[in-house]
Amino acid sequence: MERARCLDALTLCPRHDPSTRVARVPGLASPHRLVWAREKRHHAAMLSPIGEIVRRHDPDRFLTALFAPPERREALLTLYAFNHEIARAREVASQPLLALIRLQWWREVVEGEAKPHEVATPLAEALAEGRLSRPDLLALIAARETEVEGEIATADAWRDWLFAGAGGVSVAAGQALGVTSPEALEGLRLSGAAYGVAGLLRSRGPLGRRGWAPWPADRLALAGLTAAAAAAAPFDPALVPVLAELAAEARGWLHRSRDIRVPRVAVAAWLPGTLARRDLRSLSVGEPRPRGLTDRAAVLWAGLSYRR
Repeated sequence: MERARCLDALTLCPRHDPSTRVARVPGLASPHRLVWAREKRHHAAMLSPIGEIVRRHDPDRFLTALFAPPERREALLTLYAFNHEIARAREVASQPLLALIRLQWWREVVEGEAKPHEVATPLAEALAEGRLSRPDLLALIAARETEVEGEIATADAWRDWLFAGAGGVSVAAGQALGVTSPEALEGLRLSGAAYGVAGLLRSRGPLGRRGWAPWPADRLALAGLTAAAAAAAPFDPALVPVLAELAAEARGWLHRSRDIRVPRVAVAAWLPGTLARRDLRSLSVGEPRPRGLTDRAAVLWAGLSYRR
């Protein structure tokens, strides 16, 4: 049953993804129509409104969330939808002050203030029922406030930001799935932080167009670069040695995380590391390719074969 559900997830992807294909069979409808019809049936059967938000805006984590136990999956999707909302603060606000105001709005929601909203309402319910942790979510907001402040001064500050932000999402996911072991949560933090680095590398073009280079200023300075220069030319060859060093550090986090046992029940929180491992193998010289069938297949195989 689980195998069939997870393999069906190959079609649960945004419709614009050109990598989604099925075989053409004479006498049947076109492949795309078959995929879309199947996708529509799945949405009706298994996707809540919060799940649809995550599917549209965070397809990586949506795919991994399919491996969560059904009774805990909605809490996990709510966490990911919340993470998407606070991640948008810097993107949609024209000024840092406005981004901080947006994050404060979410802080008030997490602290218990009722605010009607498609994500805030189920988030408040998950918090009230104890399915998500208030301190975990407040820590994620604090990490996003670091982004709003702009330049990340040092490599140490950069690591702290990633362990609190992307790593914190994986820790919160693990706790939502029932993990209590500090060692297992540390493993999730390491793999989540590595996934965060991979995401920054994949997104450095769009981030640069918004005027942000999320790399430690002290490492940039060693290469004769500034944050402004790195944002203006995110694929500058002069930037490659800096990014290669940071990617190697993230691969080290992944290596350390693989030696830490994460219980099977939390495999959904562990799976983003599979994508990070693929993304960190080499630096792209231009805009990274979109996610494809092989990426989803790697996640599905890792989830189905997980035996820790």
